[in-house]
Amino acid sequence: MGTFFSEREFQQVETAESAFHSPIPTQVISNGEFNPPPQSRQQKQVEERIKELADLHGGKRGMDRRAFLKTSSGMAAAFLAMNEVYGDIFDVSVAEAANHDAADERASKTAGQFIFDVQTHFVHDNYTQEGFLGFIKAGSEIWGSDVDAETVTMYNLKFENYVREIYLNSDTSVSVLSGAPFDDSSWEFLTNEAIAEAVQMVNATAESTRMLGHAVVRPGQPGWMDEVDKALEERPPASWKLYTIGDPLTAETKYPFWLDDEELIYPFYEKALKAGINTMCIHKGLMPKDYETSWPDVWQYQTPRDLLKAAKDWPDINFVIYHGCLRPLMDVPGEPYKEFVETGRIEWASDLAEVPEKAGVSNVYAEMGTSFASTCVADPRFAAAMLGTWIKGLSADNVVWGTDSVLHGSPQWQIEAMRRLEIPEEMQEKYGFAALGGPNSAVKNKIFGFNSARLYNLDLRADYPRFTEDKFAQIKDEYRARGELDSLRTNTSYGYIPRVTV
Repeated sequence: MGTFFSEREFQQVETAESAFHSPIPTQVISNGEFNPPPQSRQQKQVEERIKELADLHGGKRGMDRRAFLKTSSGMAAAFLAMNEVYGDIFDVSVAEAANHDAADERASKTAGQFIFDVQTHFVHDNYTQEGFLGFIKAGSEIWGSDVDAETVTMYNLKFENYVREIYLNSDTSVSVLSGAPFDDSSWEFLTNEAIAEAVQMVNATAESTRMLGHAVVRPGQPGWMDEVDKALEERPPASWKLYTIGDPLTAETKYPFWLDDEELIYPFYEKALKAGINTMCIHKGLMPKDYETSWPDVWQYQTPRDLLKAAKDWPDINFVIYHGCLRPLMDVPGEPYKEFVETGRIEWASDLAEVPEKAGVSNVYAEMGTSFASTCVADPRFAAAMLGTWIKGLSADNVVWGTDSVLHGSPQWQIEAMRRLEIPEEMQEKYGFAALGGPNSAVKNKIFGFNSARLYNLDLRADYPRFTEDKFAQIKDEYRARGELDSLRTNTSYGYIPRVTV
């Protein structure tokens, strides 16, 4: 696994712009931080079936394939194809694909659903770190002048497209804008100041609270507590973002730390609690299969072992573990599920789910970003097992919605996948998992938004009506009235795919 593509690896990939424009990605997409696996045979079967259904149902309406797949019926057709290949995991009917009215009727049932995405990103307009942009520029040179990397790829990751994809092209109500630490601060997507400014700008424009912001905390780095003091004094965040691995993009990271380090991190907890900002959002998991050799000295920091003591010592702090501590990152599709069937466990995610029972705590949460996005398209039965594991161990009150958008494109397909996903009955019976229920079930509404509203002290009785009446809602209504809402959807994937498939 490479942190950034080498020249040889560039020869093996192409831009995801060339991928099939499906409402649901039909293969794993890399943003340049990892080597994307080839499209599996099952994913290829899904893709071919989506095309067939689009030609069938779109043709009856006089629509070409791409236009049909931008519609609600096109989204339904994609889930039908998934069910045909993987089994009945998603709640979808043939009528939705065949009849636009049926698709609209289903969509109306979730209109106004409160969705709080606690993990979103964009990069600042003048981002010039060669280490990050290098894979785009080098790729442009290799692929030739017909690839306009700057305007096609980087635009998708910037503020303007963020607003478009999150607030106009999805059902997201509120988002949390996040960042990431690097040993070299020039690699930052956004500074803490920039995050705070974006929050202020979005909310002022929308005339409602559409965005909250993190402050990234860098324990051990020079002046890190001074930055905490500065944030509290000048721009108090809604919550804190920490990476126990240190720099998440290199095994040579210099500043990993443990959440239960009494000398280093406990004084920060005390200061945060005193300021009344008691939610810690902590990146853990997402390691390649060869982590013991590729990240030999630091992989342990990605495990949940430090939560047993930290969560018990600090019961008034909410420890929200991003990615749900899922270890498998870009494993061959099917392998993690096979291991789950054999053992009943999911690497590191099961350890996280067992923390409440082992430590006697209720302040540990699993966030779904990237973990759900990557598993629900590559192996939806594994996605169901993952959700079942989190909910069984942590409770439905302690699993929260996040998508890692806009780095992975519009979050709408993830929202639809979650609305339609059900844990198969045989899995429920064998492992003691609870059913997820329909798109508006109590469990899904908790995960989509109510749990995070509680964490962030949002008064939905007072605030929620504003989300359907503010400036962003008005723009969406105008598009809908003109029949142009589907034009917002591009079904374009960002990043890279292998040149060789299957």
